[in-house]
Amino acid sequence: MKELVSVVVPLYDEAQNIELLVQRIQSVFDECAAYEFECLLVNDGSTDATQEILDGIRAEDGRFRPLHLCRNYGQSAAIVAGMRRAQGDYLLMLDGDLQNDPADFPRMLELLQDHDCVCGYRVRRQDSWVKRQASAIANAVRRAVLHDGIRDAGCGTKGFRRRCVEHMIPFNGMHRYFGVMMQAADMRIVEMEVAHHPRLHGRSKYGVWDRLWRGLYDLFGVAWLRRRYVAVQVKGED
Repeated sequence: MKELVSVVVPLYDEAQNIELLVQRIQSVFDECAAYEFECLLVNDGSTDATQEILDGIRAEDGRFRPLHLCRNYGQSAAIVAGMRRAQGDYLLMLDGDLQNDPADFPRMLELLQDHDCVCGYRVRRQDSWVKRQASAIANAVRRAVLHDGIRDAGCGTKGFRRRCVEHMIPFNGMHRYFGVMMQAADMRIVEMEVAHHPRLHGRSKYGVWDRLWRGLYDLFGVAWLRRRYVAVQVKGED
């Protein structure tokens, strides 16, 4: 039997990008004979035509499962909602703005045969200089405080084995700290270079400096949590 892969995509006012994103995901899995897939498209309280477009896609292809949140809860909440409802053996994640590339999925699935978590990093990031500098500062400070070794915590392309989900502790901003959570749970982590494209439609939903200061603020809580985190292992369970 083919293994099931769940793709989780958080969406907030990305109506112009959805149909092309769906086509790209379909195209990738058409070439992956060893896997079946489902795609959870998490509508994080969008105010544009996102809900109508997602419902139309679901009517045409049942592998795409829209999940409409009651209001805008934020990217972390949307990701957790999708992950908890995913049914796959492997869970892959990317943003819905077309800057991440589903073409990275086959390599990510290869790495998940021997690792529990794959964290993407963008070497040729297609963003403004200001955004790249703010991200570099945030990543450098995070590594200095947490010593997690993750190069690009804000990269939206990530992959997990199903057992990782129980170790995802929900809070606003948690998606930047998946690597720390997985390390605390003794999961096997690897990084891989992923593609990154310029944004074609819409705009970023987060300000550069807002993202930077919120990320640095979260460091204190995450540092405390990592020291106190308990990952229980039971004999005889994988």
